[in-house]
Amino acid sequence: MDDAATTTSNIPEYTVSEISGAVKRTLEGAFGRIRVRGEITELKRYPSGHIYFSLKDEGGKIAGVVWKFSVPRLGLEPENGVEVIATGKVSSYGDRSTYQLIVERLEYAGAGALLARIEMLRVKLAAEGLFDGGRKRKLPLLPDVVGVVTSPQGAVIQDIKTTILRRFPRRILLWPVPVQGEGAAARIAEAIAGFSALPIGGKIPRPDVLIVARGGGSLEDLMAFNEEIVVRAAAASKIPLISAVGHETDTTLIDFASDRRAPTPTAAAELAVPSRVELAAALQQQAARLSGALNRVTQEQRLRLQRAERGLPDLPSLVGTARQRLDDRGVRLALALPNFLAAQRASVERAGTKLPDPTSLLQAARQLLADRAHRLGMGLPLLAAARRSALTLAATTLAGALRHALANRAAQAARVLPRFSSAPVEARLRESRARLEGFAARLESVSHKAVLARGYAAVFAADGSAVTKAASVKPGAALRIAFADGDVRATAARDDKRQGALPL
Repeated sequence: MDDAATTTSNIPEYTVSEISGAVKRTLEGAFGRIRVRGEITELKRYPSGHIYFSLKDEGGKIAGVVWKFSVPRLGLEPENGVEVIATGKVSSYGDRSTYQLIVERLEYAGAGALLARIEMLRVKLAAEGLFDGGRKRKLPLLPDVVGVVTSPQGAVIQDIKTTILRRFPRRILLWPVPVQGEGAAARIAEAIAGFSALPIGGKIPRPDVLIVARGGGSLEDLMAFNEEIVVRAAAASKIPLISAVGHETDTTLIDFASDRRAPTPTAAAELAVPSRVELAAALQQQAARLSGALNRVTQEQRLRLQRAERGLPDLPSLVGTARQRLDDRGVRLALALPNFLAAQRASVERAGTKLPDPTSLLQAARQLLADRAHRLGMGLPLLAAARRSALTLAATTLAGALRHALANRAAQAARVLPRFSSAPVEARLRESRARLEGFAARLESVSHKAVLARGYAAVFAADGSAVTKAASVKPGAALRIAFADGDVRATAARDDKRQGALPL
């Protein structure tokens, strides 16, 4: 028991804090500043401004932290899935007994990682339609102001100025920005948005075209133009934009979002403004072609007029022919009128020879009139007798009806008379009596008896109907002949030419 206790007491005894501090000092002393390559994962940003993530590879994983004051100097924007090289020092976190990498700077781990990140961003922005060809705008033919977003130092701005001055001098408005390094992407995006925000007609002239340019460099040097913020600013620009980043073989994402891509800054200046000499030559050539075309059109029209002129008739000869035709028609008209009158006169004479003699026509008309008068004279007495018989019967019937009506009215008057004074009634009676006597005289004048008294007679059949036509009386028929003073019975008899009535 004593040996075991002695052996145990020889082992050093440490507190947790002492062990944690010793480990931390060992890690920091053994490694110092190191560079660790790995893929970023589990990235978290805290409200305090610190960034926590892990770096992993095929065999392991290490925690990493970026303190708030180191974030602006990182060199790139950390993202999950990006392979980077982190520069910092290894330390431990005693509260959890873990070790971690305090990161001071991040770099992309070679061209492969950069290209993978660029491709991921390209696919994402292409899916949003930022690279569609339908969004591309035409560049102005001759801009008044050319805006340039680039570094104020270096050969890029000088190449652009020299090219524009040589081709067609225009005003150049420079927005100086850093083209690589920390914060370059944000400054470039701000410059593009700032140019677009300038008012038209303001104190600072708004450019008609923008050039975003940078000289050649490595892929890392050109990464500012592959950042999402720059690509989105180029796509949202209200001014037609030309990208000229790097050399001809270099391609950045801003090239896909811009309206035109130039292989070099010098080529961008050539795209922005036309060559004055070439433009003047083109204008002269077009003027010459226009003049030649006008001359050809004029010549063609002249030839057409000449051909049309040859096809037109001779106007003086036309007028002479018309005058001669008029004289001929006048002579023929003067001869035609007498001939026409003579022909009409002959036609009338021929028609007159075919007409009957008016004397014979009159004679025939007189004979026809005499025959009709004779026949009318024979038929009128019979018609008058029939009419008188009918009138007599009608008068008799009317007289009876009037007498009956007068009797009724007299009876009514006798009944009503006592109700009225005698003087007015007597006057009305005298007036009515005078009117009645007038009607009676008129009826008496048309009575059949008055007709019979003048020497006429009425013939009646056995059934009492009046006989008005001799043809309706058959031989041997019994007849009654009414005279003014009485009736006579007779029997009808027919001889050779006449039919008569014999007294019974």
